[in-house]
Amino acid sequence: MSERELIREALRMREKSYVPYSGFAVGAGLLTKDGKVYGGCNIENAAYTPTNCAERTAFFKAVSEGEREFSAIAIAGGRAGEAPSDYCAPCGVCRQVMAEFCDADSFQVILAKSEDEYKVYTLRELFPFGFGPENLME
Repeated sequence: MSERELIREALRMREKSYVPYSGFAVGAGLLTKDGKVYGGCNIENAAYTPTNCAERTAFFKAVSEGEREFSAIAIAGGRAGEAPSDYCAPCGVCRQVMAEFCDADSFQVILAKSEDEYKVYTLRELFPFGFGPENLME
């Protein structure tokens, strides 16, 4: 799957966001190592704490279906009803979830404004001193 196709999924998922409080819609397209794509959108809650980010929605959907190996995620976010005008990086909690399941040096995080305008990072570049399963094992 190309980066553009994964970005297209993130942009499509943005449209499904439930954002009555912030008006900031985020979509994610998560690619498994075997080529499956899981989409996610952010889902807000009036109590704020139960709000879930698009990236975690995609990961939790995939993991709940038995997936454990991932190669990339595309993320697009911005004001609901408008095209993204800036890059939307994952929050710290989402980066931590990525660290649980992904190789920091090979997992790609694609931050997109559009299919033609995007940046690609490794998880390690975005989360250089992450805490992962290897920190608990001797």
